[in-house]
Amino acid sequence: MTAGDQNWDRQTRQETETQRLDRNWASLIQELRVVQTGVQFLIGALLILPFQAGFAPLSQPMRLLYLATMAAAMGATVFLVAPVAWHRILFRRHRLGNVVAAAHRCAMAGIALLGLALTGATVLVTETVAGPVPGVVSGVVVAVLFAVAWVLAPWRWRNVGDRSDG
Repeated sequence: MTAGDQNWDRQTRQETETQRLDRNWASLIQELRVVQTGVQFLIGALLILPFQAGFAPLSQPMRLLYLATMAAAMGATVFLVAPVAWHRILFRRHRLGNVVAAAHRCAMAGIALLGLALTGATVLVTETVAGPVPGVVSGVVVAVLFAVAWVLAPWRWRNVGDRSDG
């Protein structure tokens, strides 16, 4: 956060640094609640795949894609749950600034890994149902959608326009 952002919060919101940190923490935790549900569902689905009859005939490249997808989903879970551990460990240590900063970085890493996991899962399902070419095409389409919706569109607005929403 820049000094300009802090000044804006003080002047426009009339909030102290502690109030700003509390607001940022509450917003971040709410966002993580939304994302964690999807990650948990994805991991549950991925965990049962190897025990299904249809998994045995998968080619070696598809098995590697499965493992990479599973690793990305687990990584997403680690990073998206990490802020809770940070908060618990640093609770009442007056380190909310550290917790919010670390949680922000963890959330960004977790969201990136979730995008990779969802892209991999899309390729796995589409290739199994429709073949390798549709599998690759669907993976590229999903990856581009994630890049546009999760990175490019918000990045475009990062330094533009009215800052009334904080």
